[in-house]
Amino acid sequence: MSYRSGYFLAFRSIWNHPAFKNHIERGVWLYMVSNASHKDKELKFMENPVFVKRGELIFPLRKNANIWKMPYSSMRSFILRLKKKKMIDIRVATTKPDHNHPYKSVSVVSIINYDKFQQYDLTPDQYKTTSSALLNNNLSNETNIIGSAKDGDKGYKVISEWGHEQIIIRNGKKYRKHKWKDIPEIPI
Repeated sequence: MSYRSGYFLAFRSIWNHPAFKNHIERGVWLYMVSNASHKDKELKFMENPVFVKRGELIFPLRKNANIWKMPYSSMRSFILRLKKKKMIDIRVATTKPDHNHPYKSVSVVSIINYDKFQQYDLTPDQYKTTSSALLNNNLSNETNIIGSAKDGDKGYKVISEWGHEQIIIRNGKKYRKHKWKDIPEIPI
């Protein structure tokens, strides 16, 4: 058995999130997030090629209901609840029936906000970062400003960089911003 290396991010608020009724559902959610593809690629499912995008995973409902020791109806209700709460989207991929999977299709689950939460890839230079502003999450007057926005351009100052992220100040608040992506900043 080989183990995949890497990491995924999860918020601690999962333990109080209203979408989950019990720890099994939380475990299924963490399983989905951790097994979602981190890049677009073609996977094999029962010898059938299935293309998945970043943030998607092949998720046969009946098989996963058995793995998690849930009735199929409970798994289906849980998946529909996640879809209703706009946490996931579901599409169906066509497959050839097999003795292990006698159906002509399989569910492919897409984690809606996967990019928002999993966009930061660790690079070797991030392991070397020892900025006290990042570690303490405090701003002090001694913080070195390493760059600033041009006049009239987005109105923030870059105070630190960490791999592919920039720590910025906007209106007196600190945010994380990806260097190359024009996405909303994540508050610190």
